[in-house]
Amino acid sequence: MANGKRPRSSRRTASSRKAGTTDNPDKVGKAAARRNGSTSGSGSAARGSAARRYDDERRLTGGSRGGDNAGGGAGRDRRGGYGGSGFRALSNPLWCYHGFRIAVIALTCFGVIMVFSSSAVTMISLGVSPWKQAITQGVYCVLGFVLGIAAMHVPVAAYRRFGFLFLCFAIALQLVTLTPLGVSVNGNSGWIGIPGVFTMQPAEVVKLALCVWMPTAMESSTRRYAAEGLKAYALPSGMFAACLLAVMAGKDLGTAMILVFIGAAALLVGGFPLRWFGGIAALLVVFIAAFVVTSPNRMKRILAAYQPCSANDVADVCYQAIHAKYAMGSGGLLGVGIGNSREKWNYLPEAHNDFIFAIIGEETGFLGAVMVIVLFAIVGWCLICVALQTQKRYVSMVLVCIAVWLVGQGLVNIMVVIGLLPVMGVPLPFVSAGGSSLIMCLVAAGVGASMMRAQPQISAGTSPLNA
Repeated sequence: MANGKRPRSSRRTASSRKAGTTDNPDKVGKAAARRNGSTSGSGSAARGSAARRYDDERRLTGGSRGGDNAGGGAGRDRRGGYGGSGFRALSNPLWCYHGFRIAVIALTCFGVIMVFSSSAVTMISLGVSPWKQAITQGVYCVLGFVLGIAAMHVPVAAYRRFGFLFLCFAIALQLVTLTPLGVSVNGNSGWIGIPGVFTMQPAEVVKLALCVWMPTAMESSTRRYAAEGLKAYALPSGMFAACLLAVMAGKDLGTAMILVFIGAAALLVGGFPLRWFGGIAALLVVFIAAFVVTSPNRMKRILAAYQPCSANDVADVCYQAIHAKYAMGSGGLLGVGIGNSREKWNYLPEAHNDFIFAIIGEETGFLGAVMVIVLFAIVGWCLICVALQTQKRYVSMVLVCIAVWLVGQGLVNIMVVIGLLPVMGVPLPFVSAGGSSLIMCLVAAGVGASMMRAQPQISAGTSPLNA
């Protein structure tokens, strides 16, 4: 006390009084309880609000907040997955973009191998090099990739602007097949060129032109529907009908079916009224049925697909379908090996073209056939996933149309080979021999890639794990 300092206990007592408590532990505990009790209501509300904000943020960012993963993206969860689920990882736009390109390249390269395997015997029987068809397919492949890469770098605005001119050109090219310049191949007069030197099928160009232009027309028609009614869709419906009639005039029912798929997809996705769509579909079915009934050959092929073949039909209209089933059935699980097919020894007609899937099933077995189907599924999945995520309506519709074309045509070809559909001239996209189909399918893939690149995440090249 002499030096002016208070005892330590006095200082502690003073500080306790300043804090509003005493040295008594019981009183300290009661005071703390009173303070906590007075703020429990507001504290609970604050904690509840924070928890709700936390949950909302986790839902919006796919399972984690920005601070949950140091250096990680908003869409990554603690397991490293995109968006907290494998489904979102598979539907990531950038992964879909790369997966689409890889699947197209894989199908095309595998197609060149199978074209050589399935055509070598036929080429030898014709007195030419067994590599002839494979080399030709390789040239078409290179040309298709070059054009596809060029199409991939064309801006979306250019497709919108010149789509109508492209469609008019394609229809005019298809009408040339009805002139003396037209060439008949396997009963279909939908070809132009010099037989044995150069031929092309303009209907393949029509498919791509429809995919590019129909979405533009449907956008405009849907905006005008409220004011003009059904006549707002007169232009897209009329141009689609013109394409269909031009192709069917060449007696190509298989290509006409694919055009119907593309047109129906554009109308449905574009917002065409459903109450009118059913009526138009019924009229279209009646028209196609009349087209089939008026041709005895088409009627025989349809009946042969869904009823037992007679003894005469086995060597005639059922011959190709029966040998396709022989090829598929003899492949087993792993196949007889590439190059070891028996049906390609002039038993199965068009083994390297429309029925190449039968040779794939025979030489690579069930697993090889499933691999091809999975690759087509990847193509369709990637196109549809990006179409569903983009904010650009035109891009979305073009991607859907291309997906319906490529995957739908692939399914039709496979169903013909296994006997679920009557025989018709529909090649397997990217795989079957033939320049027109391969080149235009690769160009269509390039157009699809161009549409995908309009997605900001794809154009920026953002990693799927950091997007």
